Order: sequence, then C-alpha cells, then structure tokens
Amino acid sequence: MRCYICNSISLIIFCKRCKESILRPNIRKEVINHLEIYSFYRYSSIEPLLLLKYKPEGFRVLKALANITFKEFIKEFNTDTNEVNVIGIDERVKNGYSHIACMTHQMNIKGVNILHSSLLSKNKINYAGKSLNFRKNNPRDFEYIGRKNISVILVDDIITTGTTLIEAKETLKKYNIKVDFALVLAGL
Repeated sequence: MRCYICNSISLIIFCKRCKESILRPNIRKEVINHLEIYSFYRYSSIEPLLLLKYKPEGFRVLKALANITFKEFIKEFNTDTNEVNVIGIDERVKNGYSHIACMTHQMNIKGVNILHSSLLSKNKINYAGKSLNFRKNNPRDFEYIGRKNISVILVDDIITTGTTLIEAKETLKKYNIKVDFALVLAGL
C-alpha cells in the first residue's frame, strides 16, 4: 500500500512521516451564533483528502482522519463520569457509505453514545461550492428522530459558512437538546 499523501510505501493509509508533519492537528475554535465550532485542519491543507469522500476509497481516508482527530479529542474530553452524546450531521449513505457516520463511529469509546442517523435532512440539495445566499434560501430541513432532553456534540466534515451547523442546532433545540459544541475536520 502507499501513503495517500506522499505516495511512499506504507502499511497504513498515511505514513508516519505524513501523520507527524502534514496531518498533525491544529485545533481552531470559532463561534457562530453562539455555537462553538472546533476544527482540526484548514480546508486548503487537506482538500484532496476530503474530496475523496465522493469515491469508495474515501471511507478509509475519512476513518483515518477521524482517528487522528475526533477519536483523540473525545478521549481527552470524555470523563467517565459524564455521558457524552454525539450526533453526526446527516449520516446518509452516499457513494456506498456515509462519510459522516464513518467519522462519528471512530468516537465510539466507553462513555460515548453515537446517535447514528438521528438527524437527517429532508432536502438533498448539494451545498458544495454554493454561496451563503443559496444555503440560506435552501435549508437542509432537518428531521430528528432520537432521544430528547440531552446534551450533544455535533459532528460534520467541513465548515464553510456555518449554516448547516446552525440549522442543526436550531432543529435540536425544538427537542430540548443542548448542543455543547461542534467538531469538524476542516474549516476555511
């Protein structure tokens, strides 16, 4: 097998050198409409890897990125005394798998409940490359089917405008669900 970044021979998806240099997370926090959003990479630094989500091999790449970022974050965040609930944004199957579900699944450690496919959009419009105006005029129209009266962490792959995360937060608020913060792999 070859490293997906440098193409050198590697037994794992990313060689040790690339993991330690290029894929070393740099956590950034931004706040949009009172929602704290933590991202691990700049979009431009891992764009080719993120675009693999549209291909079958994207499953392996996103799983590996989630292990480096989300899994390590949740290990540090999770205290065995508190229940942590995680909701992935729109875990629909596309291209043979759900790219969000494969990332949230990596957070499945003791004390963490992954509420798979509990927040799905009724609108299947693709937001990739669309303007903020387009996103606001074409909401995701989320539907929630899951536990009520809990606190959660939202998970998505990319944040551009924050529209999707804010809409998800507002939908969950109707079910008395408090969104503690959101985690995304990459931000602009």
